[in-house]
Amino acid sequence: MAGINIAISQHVLEPYLDCSVQYAILNTIFNKAFVPMDLPEDSKLEPSYIQYYRNQCTAAFTRHKNSLTLIITTHEDILAIIEQLKDLRLTREQIKDHLRSRIAIQPEYREKLICEAIDLGVRLWLMIDVGEIIQTLVPGQRPIKWEQGYLQPLLHATFTPSIEIHERVKLDRIFTIYNLERIAGLHIFWTSNLADHLRLISDNTKVAIFHHASFLEHHRTNNMFPPGFVEETLRTLALLLPSHNKISRKWFQIQQRKFILDSSAADHGDLSTEERQIDNFVFWHDRLVILKQVFDEAEPSTIRQWWCDRRRRVQWYTFWVAATVLALTIFFGVIQSIEGGLQAYKAFNPT
Repeated sequence: MAGINIAISQHVLEPYLDCSVQYAILNTIFNKAFVPMDLPEDSKLEPSYIQYYRNQCTAAFTRHKNSLTLIITTHEDILAIIEQLKDLRLTREQIKDHLRSRIAIQPEYREKLICEAIDLGVRLWLMIDVGEIIQTLVPGQRPIKWEQGYLQPLLHATFTPSIEIHERVKLDRIFTIYNLERIAGLHIFWTSNLADHLRLISDNTKVAIFHHASFLEHHRTNNMFPPGFVEETLRTLALLLPSHNKISRKWFQIQQRKFILDSSAADHGDLSTEERQIDNFVFWHDRLVILKQVFDEAEPSTIRQWWCDRRRRVQWYTFWVAATVLALTIFFGVIQSIEGGLQAYKAFNPT
């Protein structure tokens, strides 16, 4: 089997993945030839993706009460489906025909399990939520339905360049994920669904960020994605997680340890002024425009946000000068009140 260099006989429901199985998974997903000695170079890829792989498998098998083992018993079975998905000549129906020969149960239930197995393969290979995944949905998420035909045209149509919002926005350097949280008050939802990247959810109180940069790096030449799509997605990470912004980077490191994020998400440099022009983004254009509008329209509601919000310098200085004058007025007023009280006390108690 292409892409699988070692036997993968470990049962899919075993709680731990052997090291050899992990490398076989990575080699198949990314058409690579990783070996254990590559660990120092590619260690950023392993923790975040392998956790995603395990979570997806657990959710799929739990959803069907482990009956999915009628089709998928070992990790090799999963990777075999992914290899078929890579063949652009195969339609969904042809892949289903191959799987039908492996399961002898009632046709109605068989078809449901086969569809789940194929959709699981797509999710593991491309990190895109496809199929019935109700248990893992987040507010605002729209799973992709692949019911027939070829997979590549569906993905190209899903991620087609689209510019429907023509409002001009300036993607200045203050426009970072860190400032989206501390200034605009948005909650950052770290997603493993590429289709949710930059999506505002929960009544515009959260923004989903796809953090698997290493995954994207290894998929640069994957023609399942439209030309330029992967590169632009990586540039959105460089825009929102600038490498040379020490405060932003330190904040992300805390997030990375807390949520087991792909640490390379903040390793893609800084965009120049020319590169930051909104016209340079065609796949994520509209979501960036909406996100920037939410950021610009957000008003500080806490003292911390007032202190951090330097978007309008004159307003910031005016507010803090007024706040300082008010604080000093109150302070000296309290001092005078205390002094007056002491004087009154002395007047009635001279000794």
